[in-house]
Amino acid sequence: MMKRLQVVVPALLCVSVLALTGCGKKADTDSAMKTAAPEESLDTKGTGISEGRTSEGMLPVYFDFDDSAIRADQTSRIQLNADFINKGTVNVRIEGNCDPRGTNEYNMALGERRAQSAKKALLELGVAESKLTTVSYGEERLLLHGEDEMSWAQNRRDDFVIVE
Repeated sequence: MMKRLQVVVPALLCVSVLALTGCGKKADTDSAMKTAAPEESLDTKGTGISEGRTSEGMLPVYFDFDDSAIRADQTSRIQLNADFINKGTVNVRIEGNCDPRGTNEYNMALGERRAQSAKKALLELGVAESKLTTVSYGEERLLLHGEDEMSWAQNRRDDFVIVE
């Protein structure tokens, strides 16, 4: 009887673990990153940071995997940033960022394309070119260090930072 319990208990334990974990749902990636209206963004007044590493008053822009085109759901963020820049006398550095997949060289180039894409969109909305600079950090300034789609999606972004 005891020998039988020694075999049955581990088997039941394995079956229980498999049954309880099952196949998890695939994590929503970019759909989880869809933009809320600017009014719904995190309340960080007085911190100097709005979201990501973006200066207060502006919002970062997020990108699809291996892409530098401004997504349709991010155009309202570009518009908000253009309005903010055009209202004041600030200069803004657009910082292109990537998730850690890919080589350092590739990610530096992709980050630059992302920053240039946002700069072009801001210029089209009437922002003076003299107010804008770009830099690529590639995968060097990760916000989240997780190895999951949500972390990667948060790291595929342009930050907009006020510079003196």
